[in-house]
Amino acid sequence: MNRILSGFAGCLVLRAYLSSSHTGGGLVGAAAVYPMGMVIVPTRIAVVISCGFVTFRAQRKQTGQTCSMSDNKIARIVADEIKARPDQVNAALELLDGGATVPFVARYRKEATGGLDDTQLRLLSERVTYLRELEARRTTITESIQNQGKMTDELAGRIAGVATKSELEDLYLPYKPKRRTRAMIARENGLQPLADAIFEDRAADPEALAAAYVNETVADTRAALDGARDILAEQFAENADLVGRLRQYLRDNAVLYAKVVDGKEEAGAKFSDYFEHSEKFATAPGHRVLAMLRGWNEEVLTVAIEADRDNPSPIKPAQQMIARFFDIGQKGKADEFLMQVAGWCWRVKLSTSLSLDLMREMRERAEDEAIHVFARNLKDLLLAAPAGSRVTLGLDPGIRTGVKVAAVDGTGKLLDTATIYPFQPRNDVQGATAALKALIVRHKVSLIAIGNGTASRETEKLVADLLKEIPEPKPVKVIVSEAGASVYSASETAAKEFPNLDVSLRGAVSIARRLQDPLAELVKIEPKSIGVGQYQHDVDQIKLSRSLDAVVEDAVNGVGVDLNTASAPLLSRVSGLGPSIAEAIVLHRDENGAFQSRRQLLKVARLGPRAFEQCAGFLRIRDGKEPLDASAVHPEAYDVAKKIVAACGRDLRSLMGDSAALKSVDPRAFVDERFGLPTVRDILAELEKPGRDPRPEFKTASFADGIDEISDLKPGMMLEGTVTNVAAFGAFVDIGVHQDGLVHVSQLADRFVKDPHEVVKAGDVVKVRVVDVDVRRKRIGLSMKKDDGAPAARGPRNNERKPQRGNGKDSGKSQGAFGAALADAMRKK
Repeated sequence: MNRILSGFAGCLVLRAYLSSSHTGGGLVGAAAVYPMGMVIVPTRIAVVISCGFVTFRAQRKQTGQTCSMSDNKIARIVADEIKARPDQVNAALELLDGGATVPFVARYRKEATGGLDDTQLRLLSERVTYLRELEARRTTITESIQNQGKMTDELAGRIAGVATKSELEDLYLPYKPKRRTRAMIARENGLQPLADAIFEDRAADPEALAAAYVNETVADTRAALDGARDILAEQFAENADLVGRLRQYLRDNAVLYAKVVDGKEEAGAKFSDYFEHSEKFATAPGHRVLAMLRGWNEEVLTVAIEADRDNPSPIKPAQQMIARFFDIGQKGKADEFLMQVAGWCWRVKLSTSLSLDLMREMRERAEDEAIHVFARNLKDLLLAAPAGSRVTLGLDPGIRTGVKVAAVDGTGKLLDTATIYPFQPRNDVQGATAALKALIVRHKVSLIAIGNGTASRETEKLVADLLKEIPEPKPVKVIVSEAGASVYSASETAAKEFPNLDVSLRGAVSIARRLQDPLAELVKIEPKSIGVGQYQHDVDQIKLSRSLDAVVEDAVNGVGVDLNTASAPLLSRVSGLGPSIAEAIVLHRDENGAFQSRRQLLKVARLGPRAFEQCAGFLRIRDGKEPLDASAVHPEAYDVAKKIVAACGRDLRSLMGDSAALKSVDPRAFVDERFGLPTVRDILAELEKPGRDPRPEFKTASFADGIDEISDLKPGMMLEGTVTNVAAFGAFVDIGVHQDGLVHVSQLADRFVKDPHEVVKAGDVVKVRVVDVDVRRKRIGLSMKKDDGAPAARGPRNNERKPQRGNGKDSGKSQGAFGAALADAMRKK
């Protein structure tokens, strides 16, 4: 059997041991995998690196058959979950195991996978990782039990049949090496026969049976019965079937309780909704679970999961389940003793361990939900509409330290900077206005991006007053999210881009650029710092990073990247590339000038044919030698595209974009052994709209004049704003008062809404009605339902503006808006 041992420094070592009774002659050989992917493979072991881990396929010494560690079974399971066929899953796994990326497989290998999309492929990768880890753990447990000489055919069959890690660990529990327990001591004292006798003969008198076991180590019958109880309780607690039933009973019936710690009422006021709280474990929403767990971590709340707290019966349902499982009735004194053992087993052993299991399960469920919400919001933000290649003035508002100003051209190149001081203590409004006007005129600015942090509304008013003095065409002012701007300013990436620019001015550059192209600028910031997530600091950081990295990868490759203008951070997210190759591309571009064709990528250091295959289709070259280089058509399929052009009797450049001509083409005529109908249809679609950007058209929201603070709001007002965050319980909307309002899920539409993402996404411009305002607690309730006929107090005329976030420069500060409305949302939920 295979034995996988974890070593240090990321090294995995596989040793094969002979086991004639279970392997048909045994396995031979050994293999090691080192951190950088170097594989040393002696003898007859085949090693496959797949989805970030290692699978081993070992050949049987005598039969020569291959043991594939249930890959076919895994394919069937995953296929059912992602609604695909096993052959599709196997094809996708072969590609992913071979080093292909999800975007590449989803876009350019549709024939092989039967058209699996990126969502299905991501789920496939996650589930295969879990199932292969399960398989590896199954192997380890099987070997451990075999080494103990306790494996039976029945147990082997049960181990082979379980589908989850928790079920597998339940089966392993009786055989798992453990510290010396009370039951072990009782067995050492010769009390196992007493426990067996009581369990088997329900008519017997335990006291009488115990008398025979009193000796030097067992003081009296009470001590003997206590030992028997310890043995029986351990046996009960290690019965996998019983533990599984009790776990499911708790899942179905347990209640989650939260209570304030005495004396922490004032310090933990933000958790006041949970000072005396209870709800069903099975239906507790993730955001409430994470709120309670945060209160627990901050030692403000106690949190417990119990099923029988309110049951007045002296014999709790869980104890009754144990009794029924072991057929404990009321036949005699032995049954009475065993009923006490069942109660003791539940109170002392199983209740605590299963509650901890469910607590962990609940946290994982809540974290998965939060990470899913964060990933979806991040995708919406990354794919927000770009303003395009227009000269932009970025303003990073500040009061005492001044407003930082940066002008960038249409490509994002820095043109000019300034710092103005229109607010206290200098109050140099005239000088600030003159400086801004000069920059606008000098650089022919068409967009003004204003950060949404401190002094944002004051800065916007300053700009609005200035624009009244400027003749047409006037620049358009837009409020832009500052989330992560200060993180970027202090980053190594920013230092490389602007080594001689003050850190505070780098933020203004980022604000201007993220209006031009949100995706290109936001990829420079760690996704967790963008601040569109729910409790992102409370969840598993590795899982969060993996999920967000996948979102960024899909977004970048879905849009495509201009090879001659993209930054190294953006290029590093392209399929098949990474930070080092991205840096090499930029260096080659700086030394040799712009790329004229995709094929020139092969001249870049360390970019070989494999990387070229993965990245080429996602990189665009405008006005290059080959028109197809500006499209999403992969170079490997250029011959197909040129056959289509030849069939139309047209020049390639004139045909690209001619929908009428291309719609008359029958794609089936161009199918061959290598490229099927899906690829041909993709080529036609790309020729029809070459290099199309899947992102929506840029548009701005309008904020009401005179509505600058939360105190200016009145119930009934109709306002316009931008969705900044979408959670399971509703959507947050920036309406221009430095505090996001909450549209609860029940107020999103005039119909039942299960998932807020059905109605809105981050970046949407929406009309909302103010429902309630709590100035002291900084909570704003909004509604997107149609007016019920009551007269609405409308705000004054609007000025054009596009907000992106609530308040604060970074995700930490932006959580103020999120947290402020959270408790209210939870109560309404």
